[in-house]
Amino acid sequence: MADLILTVNAGSSSLKFAVYEAAHNLTLKAKGQVSGLASGVEANLQIDVADARLFDGPIKADGHVEAFEEILKHGRELFSEDKVVGVGHRVVHGGITFDKPVVLTSEVIEELRSFEPLAPLHQPHNLASVDAAKAAFTEAIHVAGFDTAFHRTHPWVNDTFCLPRKWYDEGVRRYGFHGLSYDYITSWLREHRPDLASGRVVIAHLGNGASMCAVRDGKSVGSTMGFSALDGLPMGTRCGQIDPGVLLYMMDQKGMSAEQISDLLYKESGLKGLSGKTNDMRVLEASDEPACQQAIDYFVFRIRRELGGMSAVLGGLDGVIFCGGIGENSAFIRQRICEGMEWLGISLDENANAGNEIDISRGTVSVLAVPTNEEIVLARAAFDHLQ
Repeated sequence: MADLILTVNAGSSSLKFAVYEAAHNLTLKAKGQVSGLASGVEANLQIDVADARLFDGPIKADGHVEAFEEILKHGRELFSEDKVVGVGHRVVHGGITFDKPVVLTSEVIEELRSFEPLAPLHQPHNLASVDAAKAAFTEAIHVAGFDTAFHRTHPWVNDTFCLPRKWYDEGVRRYGFHGLSYDYITSWLREHRPDLASGRVVIAHLGNGASMCAVRDGKSVGSTMGFSALDGLPMGTRCGQIDPGVLLYMMDQKGMSAEQISDLLYKESGLKGLSGKTNDMRVLEASDEPACQQAIDYFVFRIRRELGGMSAVLGGLDGVIFCGGIGENSAFIRQRICEGMEWLGISLDENANAGNEIDISRGTVSVLAVPTNEEIVLARAAFDHLQ
């Protein structure tokens, strides 16, 4: 049996994993995820090997550590301890320090813990999963890939806030997120669409977390997300862009604590808050309730607004790439975003869009729907550190 690389991708309510052969082609051997963590419902584990479902059922897991233990229990035949030589971990926030993948030493892990207030929905779960994996695979090399690293190529004006300079020097700046997804999409473009890889592209990662990135010649020059994973587009339960005066009002006039405001902005806003029903776009699309349709309207409006802004950052537009759960799968949302955008050179092929094809454009600007793959980016990072 060949040596293996395991990838661990801990989200706010999920834990994804994949197993690759530790060779240059990084052949995928298995993948799966635990969903429904910390959601008040029973967690569920799925494990797929090739085209077969190895396991699909409820598990007892209150958090990410228990979820990881369940993955090991039900998938032990896939990755025995002595065969896993590398583990690639998704870590959302790398701060100023980390602009590329890094080996997870105890010193690095402690520094990453200091970033937990900047990504409270993700960083603690990321690092809990790191601890669990390091305990399970003591001889493997453990490597972190960061969602913020891809954006460290921002020019200063796209990185700073208009605050006294000392705040920027202390690290209060626009970090941007979803960098692993953007890293994959740019690598996909280099292989499949080199004309776009060297051009001006807006990538829209649309899912429960959502952001957009302006990419020129494969480098990030602008992002809708900022200091935290709250800014920019509305998301499943996160508010997106908001006037800071609203937060001051909540504190001064409503007496809300920082904890209450944080809970509101991270967990009760976004599509869930506007619809009053759900953060699941599939449910919203199927509903005829006015509040659900208004939630979709606002989601689409903000994406269209940011698309214009990102095009201005780039000084023009050669391509738009949709990815993420909504971006890859919702022909309806893609159509809503692109309609009336002919002034930017965007025009959809309705049949290709409805069929979820990769190239869905018929205008001068290429429009693509490309499934992202954060796991292969993590596997590459771990493999590179094995050499």
